[in-house]
Amino acid sequence: MSLEETKQLLRTYRISPNKLLGQNFMVEPALYEKLCTYASLASSDVVLDAGAGFGFLSCFLAAKCRRVVAVEKDPQVALVLREQVKDMGNVIVVEGNVLKAPLPSFNKAIAIPPYYLSSNLATWLFERKVDCAVMILQQEFANRLVANVGSEDYGWLTVLTCLNAESELLDAVPKDMFYPQPEVDSVIIALKPWSKRPFQVEDERFFKQMVKWLFTQRNKKLGKALAPFLRSTLKLSKQDAEKLADASPFHDRRPRELQPQNFGVIADAITH
Repeated sequence: MSLEETKQLLRTYRISPNKLLGQNFMVEPALYEKLCTYASLASSDVVLDAGAGFGFLSCFLAAKCRRVVAVEKDPQVALVLREQVKDMGNVIVVEGNVLKAPLPSFNKAIAIPPYYLSSNLATWLFERKVDCAVMILQQEFANRLVANVGSEDYGWLTVLTCLNAESELLDAVPKDMFYPQPEVDSVIIALKPWSKRPFQVEDERFFKQMVKWLFTQRNKKLGKALAPFLRSTLKLSKQDAEKLADASPFHDRRPRELQPQNFGVIADAITH
């Protein structure tokens, strides 16, 4: 749980933290209680701990909820994780990629995931419709989830987050709370599904594809940016794609200027 314990485990099992796997281990146990409080953790909850590492957070959660699903991709680290939780009957260890491994059902996520996993994990959790997700994410990434329209951080992730969840940045988490230290600071973020979405979309898969594409062309006029996407996605001729793009709502605006709900209007106009 502490820096010393983490270093001891790394030495004992001869593990070198893998930068590619984003292995920065949390060494400030005081944060665990905060995560539980923000998630309103109850004894009936089943919690996903994605990127469980050596299991310090999993052990803490296990004392407060019905079950913990602790997922760890690195086989060496998963070995230690199993050893750490072996006396806890309510921790299920899953070795593998959290996005692909078969998992038992869970209703909340409380995690300190590796940085490389952040965007895929966030969008995957939106699809899972969990009661809430409380995670420690790197500050620069978390800023993209809550960015203002027109800002540099505003992008497809902002739009998808706005459709799916209320998001709130909470406590700052300085980089010295990890070992080895990452290059940037982190923050606790809470994501909770809307009781009523701020806007609706008819075809969520198309909407997501379209928004992702448009933000690769964020400074182009929408009509110009949209045409190649419509041509490839809807298998249209160049002429028909351009015609449909030019007829779309907000065709003379730029993606970076549009409100999240505007993208819903565009997607629905095309797929209707």
